[in-house]
Amino acid sequence: MATSDQLWKWNLECFRASVLNLVMIIIREEQPSDAAAIRRVILEAFDGPAEADLVHKLRANGKFRLSLVAELNGQVVGHILFTVVAIEDADPSPRTLGLAPLAVLSEFQRKGIGSALMRSSLERCCDMGHDAIIAVGHPEYYPKFGFLPASRYRLRCEYDVPEDVFMALELRAGALQGIRGLVRYQPEFGEM
Repeated sequence: MATSDQLWKWNLECFRASVLNLVMIIIREEQPSDAAAIRRVILEAFDGPAEADLVHKLRANGKFRLSLVAELNGQVVGHILFTVVAIEDADPSPRTLGLAPLAVLSEFQRKGIGSALMRSSLERCCDMGHDAIIAVGHPEYYPKFGFLPASRYRLRCEYDVPEDVFMALELRAGALQGIRGLVRYQPEFGEM
């Protein structure tokens, strides 16, 4: 049985290792040479190839607005992608992006890499002048970053998804106030 001193030392080493890993994480824009590594990350993070194929099609069709990778010791371990979405009947229409997908290799999940990708990308989207982000994702995860059910803004998804997984985030306060309508993604999403 481990003594409390041994447990304390072990916990300290785990803390140091996690801090060391976080320090060495680089969040950067996707480069052409990252395509295969990104596909590997997405294939591992999701069941089946649908999301990886979607990213490939969006890349081939020039639909990326922002694509970031998380790199650890020279290895791509995470990826996040944003594309333009439209809100039908919104006048004026806010500059809105759709977040999909966010993926992290399973061995690196729950270590802050997804959060680092989220924070960095949201900051960049804001700096790029976008007003809001739309996401379809885990209702326990995205609210940590300020996402709310999109129904609060009277937004609907063009796809049949549960209300609690369809979320929106205002990057500019009030950007979605008074806006209502159907959110339309790039056509490639409908081919999944």
